[in-house]
Amino acid sequence: MLFKDFGLDTRLMRSLEHFGYDTPTQIQECAIPEAIAGRDLLASSKTGSGKTFAYLLPAINRVYQRKALSRRDPRVVVLVPTRELAKQVYGQLRTLLAGSRLTSALILGGENFNDQHKALQKDPHFVVGTPGRLTDHLEKRHLYLEGTELLILDEADRMLDLGFADSMRAINNAASHRQRQTLFFSATLDNTDVSVIAEELLREPSRVAVGHGTDQHQDISQHVFLCDHLDHKEALLKHLVSNAELKQGIVFTATKQDTVRLSELVTSWGYTSEALSGDLSQSARNSVMENFSRGKFQILVSTDIASRGLDIAAVSHVFNFDVPNPAEEFVHRTGRTGRAGFKGDAYTFVGPKDWYNFKAVEEFLKIQFTTEQVEGLEPSFKGLKAKKTGAKAANRKGQKAKPKKADNRQAKRKSSKTVVHDNRQDGFEPFKLPKKKLNPADNDES
Repeated sequence: MLFKDFGLDTRLMRSLEHFGYDTPTQIQECAIPEAIAGRDLLASSKTGSGKTFAYLLPAINRVYQRKALSRRDPRVVVLVPTRELAKQVYGQLRTLLAGSRLTSALILGGENFNDQHKALQKDPHFVVGTPGRLTDHLEKRHLYLEGTELLILDEADRMLDLGFADSMRAINNAASHRQRQTLFFSATLDNTDVSVIAEELLREPSRVAVGHGTDQHQDISQHVFLCDHLDHKEALLKHLVSNAELKQGIVFTATKQDTVRLSELVTSWGYTSEALSGDLSQSARNSVMENFSRGKFQILVSTDIASRGLDIAAVSHVFNFDVPNPAEEFVHRTGRTGRAGFKGDAYTFVGPKDWYNFKAVEEFLKIQFTTEQVEGLEPSFKGLKAKKTGAKAANRKGQKAKPKKADNRQAKRKSSKTVVHDNRQDGFEPFKLPKKKLNPADNDES
């Protein structure tokens, strides 16, 4: 099937042809006909599947071909969980609207509120935004949605995770026209919270599920390396970056501090790199993302702030310097590569501190990864033993687990002491630093 087979408006087809889009992805092939028919849609697909076009194309087609329900209210509202994803969606929308008289506005938290008010006063046909900031404008009566005819929720599961349920409901209640259509996209439809809010927002929806949120992306090769310690991870990263046919890469870390340190380390190896984290101002974050998307530097070192909404075909490699928690973030991190039909490689470094997060990822994906080694950088770490609960340990002895008696005085004494974990109990020798050389003066008793 081709895009021309959907019966899209000729103006929209010209835009697609101009940018070389002719063949839809699987989610687009399934979702677009349902949306064009005017049905509410409940859809799920894995990251990088092309779902943005799956809702933008029918939305634009509707605005082209149908009479507006209101002269002033936005005709289409797109809700997304993060600023980065909102900008990505808005960029694709602007591309498809190029050359038309249709207008749009981007409404995000962290941006100038008054400038957004002025943009809304121009009565845009499309509004793309994050739920919290859109709700703020609703409360200030800068925005009215009674005439909105299409409400789109992208990554609804993530919006719920970020605590936007009340904002989603407020926007749904404001967009109250009886002819309103709703398109609801989520990485998973098996979540109870997702099911509850979908039932509130949708009316007799068509359901489209392409793959599963935990399915492995066919265009991404996964590589897992066990590591002994921080120095070992850094040595592996240097080796892999140096030997990869790298176009652009993203290194994901667990902490904001590590983004700066690793970015400086990568730069010392002769690569161009920048750090991205929530510590940066919104304008600084925008600048880093814009420079990376334009290919001005090779390696982005980031926290999970870049794990969603970054759609750059040139990202050939992703490195999980730390294993993410929760496990779902693993899918979104590795999904930054292998996009738009290109192949990608994802590397994950698993040290002693990462082990239980790594096992959670395997359990979430329902697979068992095969580990790899680099000659000369072989690890001594082989993994940790599974955690034992009191009940399991007791069952092995054929006894019932006894509840522990509370001792307030003992608890206070224990809480004031530092608990030291003996790594040898878990089956591996910890990394040892060389003994410090003593200064002869330190032994002089005279």
